Amino acid sequence: ALFAELDTIVGEGAILATNTSTLPVVEMAMVTGRSDRVCGVHFFNPAPAMSLVEIVRPLTASDETIETVKTFAADCGKTAVEVADRAGFIVNALLFPYLNNAVRMLENGVASRDDIDAAMKGGCNFPMGPLALLDLVGLDTSVAILDALYDEFRDPGTSSFACRSPRIQNPIQRAHS
Repeated sequence: ALFAELDTIVGEGAILATNTSTLPVVEMAMVTGRSDRVCGVHFFNPAPAMSLVEIVRPLTASDETIETVKTFAADCGKTAVEVADRAGFIVNALLFPYLNNAVRMLENGVASRDDIDAAMKGGCNFPMGPLALLDLVGLDTSVAILDALYDEFRDPGTSSFACRSPRIQNPIQRAHS
């Protein structure tokens, strides 16, 4: 409903963009009278420090819209990658199954929280471990992303079951894992 309302407020030639990380952009586009001028512009958190932006092309977007948004991203000093309008786009579709596997390892007693994070930082040169990243992103957001991935792809690796466990949900227990 937000995009339908925005459609009546902004100028006729304006592009409507969403920073969603998982919602179908085409659904937002279809409630407007400008579906060819709606796309996703997914910045990463924290936006000032992260160089990447995913430009999400719903089936309805025109080439002109996508090129305009790519230019905007470049003007912001960002590296733009174009991606189809699928759950998780590129980064989250790859990242969240990885994060989910870290939770499963913790739940199964494979290693402690600190050791899982240290292994991925030291072994893969990642700036942050997967469990610390889950804390940064937030479990509510992570579960929503995993649910969207599972709804679209039905991949068991994207089931949010592990992130819903009481041990992960309870911050006091997380701190002592």
